[in-house]
Amino acid sequence: MAKVKITQVKSLIDRPQRQKDTVKALGLKRINHSITKEVNPQVMGMISKVAHLLKVEQA
Repeated sequence: MAKVKITQVKSLIDRPQRQKDTVKALGLKRINHSITKEVNPQVMGMISKVAHLLKVEQA
């Protein structure tokens, strides 16, 4: 399976609760925190909803 590296680059302060929950569900905790996830439709859907807060690259 393909993998993506996801990095939070913007703050969650003053964001709607749904966006905060989505970033938390991805496993990100703070700015510049990175994780690697397997590519699947669920993860890609979450990434698309909060793409303005993240940096996504192929791992």
